[in-house]
Amino acid sequence: MKRTANAHWEGNMKEGKGDLTTQTTTLNHTQYSFNSRFADGIGTNPEELLGAAHAGCYTMALSAFLQNEGITAGTLDTKAIVELDAVKLAITNIQLELTASAIDGVSEEQFTAIAKAAKENCPVSKALAGTEIGLTVSYKQAE
Repeated sequence: MKRTANAHWEGNMKEGKGDLTTQTTTLNHTQYSFNSRFADGIGTNPEELLGAAHAGCYTMALSAFLQNEGITAGTLDTKAIVELDAVKLAITNIQLELTASAIDGVSEEQFTAIAKAAKENCPVSKALAGTEIGLTVSYKQAE
């Protein structure tokens, strides 16, 4: 399976602008610029998109890992916080913050172990090998 995305840019880094389009057109000429990346400009940026990709991939992987254990995922919400060192131009850390609830048949300890295994094995985590990836888990059992 292959997926594609296209980036278009015009001008220099600070005053230039660009747009991003994905194969599915979920992003369709979506604006990005120096200001949307390093300040508060309108549009998206690579770090935000990487965070969305990582959060989505991780959450789906966790659902699969739970299913493999015979556990049905209730509600899984993941926030990815991507830290960019603008001086070194390097992503220094990604923190995944998972909130899970309404999950039957699993203790908090077992759930946390499964959550950590999913973090290590989701394809985006693997692609980011060498980047520090943290995980915090907030878990509420089904009532």
